[in-house]
Amino acid sequence: MRGFAFLCFLVFATCLAGYAQQPDSGVVVNDSVRIRPRFTGPLPFLDSVARASALRQQYVSDSLNMVYIVAPDPTRPNMFVDSILKTDAYKGMQYLDLSTSRSKNIQGYGHTRPSRDAWVIVIIILLLLFSSAINITASKDMSNIFQSFYNRRNAMQAGKEDSPINAWTFIGLFLLFGFTFGVFLYLLTTGFYKVYYTISGFQLFATLSIVIILLFATKFLVLKFLGFVFDINKLVSEYISTLSLTYFNITFVLLPVALCFSLIAEKFIPYLLAITLLLVVVIFIWQYLRSSVSIISNFRFHKFYLFVYLCALEICPILILIKALNIGFR
Repeated sequence: MRGFAFLCFLVFATCLAGYAQQPDSGVVVNDSVRIRPRFTGPLPFLDSVARASALRQQYVSDSLNMVYIVAPDPTRPNMFVDSILKTDAYKGMQYLDLSTSRSKNIQGYGHTRPSRDAWVIVIIILLLLFSSAINITASKDMSNIFQSFYNRRNAMQAGKEDSPINAWTFIGLFLLFGFTFGVFLYLLTTGFYKVYYTISGFQLFATLSIVIILLFATKFLVLKFLGFVFDINKLVSEYISTLSLTYFNITFVLLPVALCFSLIAEKFIPYLLAITLLLVVVIFIWQYLRSSVSIISNFRFHKFYLFVYLCALEICPILILIKALNIGFR
C-alpha cells in the first residue's frame, strides 16, 4: 500500500515538472544570461569625433583671441630671445676683457662701400676732349708750352710781343686750368678729406671752378695794373707769361691725376697725392723760380718788395683758399 502511494506521488511530481517547462507568451522567463537591449541612437565613436572637433574649434578660437584680442602674458618666457641672449650677450665685467683674440662672436654688421659721383667721370672726359681740341687747333702753341718746361729760351720767348701763344689759346688753356683745378679740389675735399658744405655735387664743382678762374684772372689784372702804375709793363708781361706757362704745365699734371683720383680705391689716394705734390713742386721750382730769378735779375729793386709781393699775391691766396675750404692735413 505504501509503495503504491509513493508511485502515485512520483508520477504526479513528474507531470507537474513537465507542465512547468512549457513556454507561455504572457510569462517572462528569468534567465541567468542577461540580454542587452539594441542601441537605436548615434554610435559612441561618432560622438567622440564630434566632441573632438568641437574642442579643436574652441582651441583655435581661443588662440585667435589671444593673438588679436587678448594681450599675451608678459611673464611668459620668450625662447627665441633667451637663445640669442645666451649665445651673444656679453657676460664679462665692465668690457675690460674684450679683445679681438678672445672674442668668439664673428658676427658683424659690415660697412658701406663709398661710391663717387658718376658725373665726375663725364666732366673729366669732357676736359680731356677739350684739351685734345686745343691741341688739334693750336698744335704749335701746345708744343711751345711743353717745350718751355725743358728749353729756357722758349720760356723767355713766351713773354715777348712776338709770342707764338695767341690770345685764344691762352683763354682756352686758362679755362682748362680753372675747371681742372676745380674738379681736383672737389675730389680732394669731398672724396678724401670728407668735408661737407652747404652746396654739393655739380653745384659745388661749378662754384669752385668759377671762383678759381675769377681769382687768377683778378691776379693777372692786378699785376697788369701794377705794371702800368710803376711803368714796368714789359717786366710784368714776362712775369705773367711765366705764371701762365707754370699753371698750364700744372694743368696737364692735374688732369690725369683727377682721372686716377676718381677711379682708384681710397687707400691708394695718399700715394697719388704725394706723387702729385712732388710733380707740382718740381714744375714750380724748375720753371717758375728759374724764369722769375732771370726776370728779377734784369730789374734791380729792393728784395723786401719781392717778399711782400710773394706773401700778398702768391702765398696768402693759397692759404686763404685752404682755410675757406676747411681742408685739414692728415
